[in-house]
Amino acid sequence: MNVFRLTGDLSHLAAIIILLLKIWKTRSCAGISGKSQILFAFVFTTRYLDLLTSFISLYNTSMKVIYIGCAYATVYLIYAKFKATYDGNHDTFRVEFLVVPVGGLAFLVNHDFSPLEILWTFSIYLESVAILPQLFMISKTGEAETITTHYLFFLGLYRALYLINWIWRFYFEGFFDMIAIVAGVVQTILYCDFFYLYVTKVLKGKKLSLPA
Repeated sequence: MNVFRLTGDLSHLAAIIILLLKIWKTRSCAGISGKSQILFAFVFTTRYLDLLTSFISLYNTSMKVIYIGCAYATVYLIYAKFKATYDGNHDTFRVEFLVVPVGGLAFLVNHDFSPLEILWTFSIYLESVAILPQLFMISKTGEAETITTHYLFFLGLYRALYLINWIWRFYFEGFFDMIAIVAGVVQTILYCDFFYLYVTKVLKGKKLSLPA
């Protein structure tokens, strides 16, 4: 494992922990898109079904279990534990417009037409757009809490580092996965505007807002 993948994994883990702590400490999920979190739960569930069929390493297995567990814990906190604080009026993105096309694409473009491979491909495609309901929600409300922006920053950083990881693996290991790379590029592009606002506003102590 190279340093870019390890740092990417840690950034991803940091994002998840930041979000969970934010919800638990404030006893509120205000400003958090439950729909994005459901999509991420789908991502991890469909991607890590190989937990039932293969073992790569203790690190690999541990991270997969943590991602799945935290994803469903987040969904539970939003839709059950702190449901009264969930802002469903602004979390209105039509997720079927993401899930259906992504599902169709996974059937058409994959490495191998087998159930596990199609589900893995579905998870890669879905992850690239799963953040859209959250960004849409911020756009509707006009602003985001600072802690929420930190969550989004580390989530975007994770994907950017994974892109570098793919480049590293291509040059030093001869490994190339077009599906993962294209999906990673799409996901990183979606974060570009947010990264700019994060650097120019949040890091200067200002509140982040997206154009309505």
